[in-house]
Amino acid sequence: MSRHHPVVLSSVALTCAAALLSAQPTITPLKAGATVSGRLAAGDTARFALALRDSAFVLGSVTQPDEPLVVRLLAGGQARGRFEGPGTGALRFSAFTGDTGAMLVEVTAPSRRAAGFALTLLRQEPPARDPARRADQLLARYDAPGVPGGEVRVWRNGRVLYSKGFGMADLRHGIPYRTTTPTNLGSTSKQFTAFAVLLQAERGKLSLEDDIRKHIPELPYLGDTVRVRHLLTHQSGLREFLNLLAMSDRQIFDDVIDRTEIIRVVQRQPRLQNTPGAEWNYNNTAFGLAALIVERTSGKSYPAFLRDEVFVPLGMTRSTARADRATIIPNAAMGYLARPTGYAEANDLSGALGAGGIYSTVEDLQRWAENMVSPAPRVGSRAIFETMMTNNRLTDGKLTGYGMGLSVGEQRGVRRIQHGGADVAHRSMLSVYPTLNAGVSVQSNFAGFNSAVANDIAYAFFADAMTGAPAPTPPAPTPARPAATLGAAALAAFAGQYWSEELESAMTIVQRGDTLLLRQRRHEDAVLVPQAAADTFEGRTLTLSFERDRNGAVIGFYAANGRTRDVRFARMR
Repeated sequence: MSRHHPVVLSSVALTCAAALLSAQPTITPLKAGATVSGRLAAGDTARFALALRDSAFVLGSVTQPDEPLVVRLLAGGQARGRFEGPGTGALRFSAFTGDTGAMLVEVTAPSRRAAGFALTLLRQEPPARDPARRADQLLARYDAPGVPGGEVRVWRNGRVLYSKGFGMADLRHGIPYRTTTPTNLGSTSKQFTAFAVLLQAERGKLSLEDDIRKHIPELPYLGDTVRVRHLLTHQSGLREFLNLLAMSDRQIFDDVIDRTEIIRVVQRQPRLQNTPGAEWNYNNTAFGLAALIVERTSGKSYPAFLRDEVFVPLGMTRSTARADRATIIPNAAMGYLARPTGYAEANDLSGALGAGGIYSTVEDLQRWAENMVSPAPRVGSRAIFETMMTNNRLTDGKLTGYGMGLSVGEQRGVRRIQHGGADVAHRSMLSVYPTLNAGVSVQSNFAGFNSAVANDIAYAFFADAMTGAPAPTPPAPTPARPAATLGAAALAAFAGQYWSEELESAMTIVQRGDTLLLRQRRHEDAVLVPQAAADTFEGRTLTLSFERDRNGAVIGFYAANGRTRDVRFARMR
């Protein structure tokens, strides 16, 4: 396949992956600078071999003239990456091959339509040994005109080792990313909320042992006492409001969710999901309430409190807490999602203040992180930061891996304090290594960005101190085992309309032959797949466990979607 030589490929005509990886002499390798164009039948896959003498870094691009494609990279029998979106234009991909001498590139068309493509191998080079060049390779996929990008900063002992903006902060106006571009931190914001609460506690304005109803008396008693410390450690037992509202007929990425709605969500919760302190369950509700406690104990709005107590004293001049998504943040990065028609602008989550909502830059976060690990912090006290960075235990003694607003762990034998964040489209990660007086901050305005690249960048720069072995890859969770297919007669028992008093929302179960569909007005119909557990189905990220009366009639179900569970829907008809 020579440069710009068009080909028509089908699954029958393609050489199998095993043959390609064996690099048979008759197969022409895809070389750097070469472009191969063609057209795929619906659902078919084109496979290309890169013959490599040694391990390599590979960067490529697939032009999608009419339909969205999926690209997979494999080397040494292992997947090295899966890439998709946006649906038109250039889809960039990159990977390190590891120790293998070959790589397979797969380009797959959508299952229902034929699609054209033009595949170009932009770069094929040895993995960089220099830390800065290695970081450039890790970020290369996003470093191009017309592509959402981000910013990264690495420091150690007060010296900046790497600082760079890449890609675009604003596609509409063609504004590139800089290290001074404010970006939505998502949940990386939680550490600021935890700090604010602990600062108020140190001042005697509250106690971590306070019942949260002391400061928010409009909250109900839910069967046990939720204390302030339970909010900051994700041990409260409160339902997670975003997951909860996603069960209803709400579009949480688009709808306005006022901060007061979080209180109303808690007020309608019939009981806690778990005894406070007995379970770790990541919870945005808790941090939204924590920010409200800061306001009520300080007499200031949460954004004003952080401005006066943190941002101004530390010189974080481009940081602000966004009270709502209508607030203008000067020079901020716009968030982008990948759509079949290209990149699409995305709003921020509404009602996220306290759990998220802070805009900052990698430069400002270095100031914050260095203050956090300083023996004599300019803002706050050593005791506050030690509390935030102390691994908490559950009532059964098990460590949670979480302090207060910060994850606690290690990377290759070096202590690491870290938190990542994801809003609708923005992504972030702040990693701090206290014993090295070092850190990495990464931010992006693209929903497809993997902020865990911060760990790879950290290893590139701090390898001299990271002598331990990499953490083992956790095994993939075992998927729920579907049950044997149920017949139409058995499925008919579940069809009907169901109502949740807690959510004030309905779900309708519709039977179509041997299939059950979950239907809500503002969501697409979802197929419900029967599971091994009796009367249990999964669909649209939900698990529905149906309830029967003493006569065996279905009278309702309990819905769960990860962070929120046991939400009852009663059968109406």
